[in-house]
Amino acid sequence: MAQAVRQGVARRAALLGLCGWAAALALPARASNTAVVSVVPAVLTHAAVQTPKALGAATLAVARAGKRLVAVGERGTVLLSDDAGIHWQQAQVPVQVTLTTVCFVDAQTGWAAGHLGVILRSDDAGATWHKQLDGFQAAALVLQAAQATGDAKAIANAERLVEEGADKPFFDMEFSDAQHGFVVGAYGLMLSTADGGTTWAAVSPRLPNPKSLHLYGVRASGSTVLIAGEQGLLLRSTDGGGSFTALESPYKGSFFGLLRSVGDVWVAYGLRGTAYRSVDAGTHWDKLDTGVPMAVGAGMALPGGGFVLMSQAGDVLVGRADSLALRRVPAREPVPVSGVVQAEDGSLVVASLRGMHRLPALPVN
Repeated sequence: MAQAVRQGVARRAALLGLCGWAAALALPARASNTAVVSVVPAVLTHAAVQTPKALGAATLAVARAGKRLVAVGERGTVLLSDDAGIHWQQAQVPVQVTLTTVCFVDAQTGWAAGHLGVILRSDDAGATWHKQLDGFQAAALVLQAAQATGDAKAIANAERLVEEGADKPFFDMEFSDAQHGFVVGAYGLMLSTADGGTTWAAVSPRLPNPKSLHLYGVRASGSTVLIAGEQGLLLRSTDGGGSFTALESPYKGSFFGLLRSVGDVWVAYGLRGTAYRSVDAGTHWDKLDTGVPMAVGAGMALPGGGFVLMSQAGDVLVGRADSLALRRVPAREPVPVSGVVQAEDGSLVVASLRGMHRLPALPVN
């Protein structure tokens, strides 16, 4: 577990093996006999610094808000591009914590989440943000939900979560519309909302995750919700997140990402070039031959069908919905990839620990 904790840094950045960054973002050790004083860190109350250096900051995720691209990263950095990733400008953000994930449901409305249990919302295409939740509130919600179950172990875990304070990061989120969403993170932390994030409810105590393994990816389709995480963990709900069951996993290593493509093709990817595909919402998985030995650091569904995976070294792997084969596009400029999105002009825009990068449009078969 200790090794997994060291690897469990900000979402896909955990894959990249960059010691300086990993040390800065490493998760706290869970085992502790000393309660942490719940002092609100300044990074939760101070706005992100507006600086030209933000344009070169480490970024961990990127998403589309209509035609606009929105990228998030270290120290509360949010970057915006209105020309398919050629130029970027910094947004106004009320916190200085590292943001690991971003999701928009339309051209205006989106959320970002990250360290210290922070969840932010934007209603102006990412230009400004307001804080909806932090780790102190998240821990209180988990304790409330655990107490409702009456499960002594769940209550003990939740009480420890409260004692340790707002130190647990979120790694991924999924919104199906402007009201309904999920966010997942370290040590099995999971919350849901049915009102656009105005209120949140803890799902963690109801998950079949007795080891409190990290949850790295979450995707939904209708009433089906899939979660991928540490040590090959795969969980599924068929009632919109009301209850979850553990799925038989084809892999014992960690999955660090999950995507859903057109036609409900699900792909889980992670360490050592690992990627698996399912067409029945996780009941069965087929191995994809990525042909790369390093971790798959990012993935995205293509609007017209199929999907893209990117390796730690920047190799682009293109998959089709009806095939197990992957087409490999060698990296022109290897970068430590942590997120990828396709811009309106077809180019791939990559979030990385070396800032934002723009790659050419995918070649046509």
